[in-house]
Amino acid sequence: MKSTARRQSYGVKGAPYAFLLPAALLFTLFFALPIGYAIWLSFREVKVSGLGLGSGARKEVWAGLENYTDALTDSELLHGALRVLGYGCIVVPVMLGLALLFALMLDSEKVRLAPFTRLAIFLPYAIPGVVAALLWGFLYLPDVSPFYFVLDKLGMPQPDLLDGGPLYLALSNIAVWGGTGFNMIVIYTSLQAIPAEVYEAAKLDGATPSQIALRIKIPMVAPSLVLTFFFSIIATLQMFNEPTTLKPLTNSVSTTWSPLMKVYRDAFGEGDIHGAAAQAVIIAFATLLLSFGFLRAANRRQKQEAAR
Repeated sequence: MKSTARRQSYGVKGAPYAFLLPAALLFTLFFALPIGYAIWLSFREVKVSGLGLGSGARKEVWAGLENYTDALTDSELLHGALRVLGYGCIVVPVMLGLALLFALMLDSEKVRLAPFTRLAIFLPYAIPGVVAALLWGFLYLPDVSPFYFVLDKLGMPQPDLLDGGPLYLALSNIAVWGGTGFNMIVIYTSLQAIPAEVYEAAKLDGATPSQIALRIKIPMVAPSLVLTFFFSIIATLQMFNEPTTLKPLTNSVSTTWSPLMKVYRDAFGEGDIHGAAAQAVIIAFATLLLSFGFLRAANRRQKQEAAR
């Protein structure tokens, strides 16, 4: 009896680990191992002896921090990071501002056709990023865009959105169009979780709808705003699809326009796997550092407000 009870106890205690095992295996195979392999590659390099012909002429040797030094002093990587920074300064505030505005409007008592409106705002997020970039790319081309045709008929100026400064606006528009719906759903879900008694008490105190939105709704969905801002930072640092898709349509987008584009070019265009691995590790570390710093600052501010 004791042995049976003991086996049943072990079975109950081991059940959670059995359920976690498939996820742990997938995480190890498709996340942890690739990261570890990239880190290992980043500390090595290919040494070529002679003309590089014959067996043993090319050997992979330990490089130490040489790849990281080259990456950190690479002007192309730095310029790509600055371009992504400028891009993020446009995308993040505009996208989150629109998401918050749409969520507040949908949470209003006077809203009509709320299910259809929610679906219409969220639908662009369901379109793959490459497809969305292609669609917008052709809308930006003066020769095929219906917008340029209308502007030409009206005798209005036709700016080239794929050249110079307007390129940032063109790329930002694609990201805002595709990402606002997802962030809106996250914020709107948080608004729906606020008890109705809070609104009723505010109305009894004479609060207007705008005062309720500014003083009750926005402060209470602050955790969702932090979460969406966190996701937006990560997505900005991982920018790759939009400029890569628009590159064949314009000469203003180089193969190193963003840091990830440079990693891709060095790894698969120039065959420098080890240097590209070091750059990828640096980008991952920067993403982790910025994300951790932002979350820590947000948590500290929430604790200070709770202490008051």
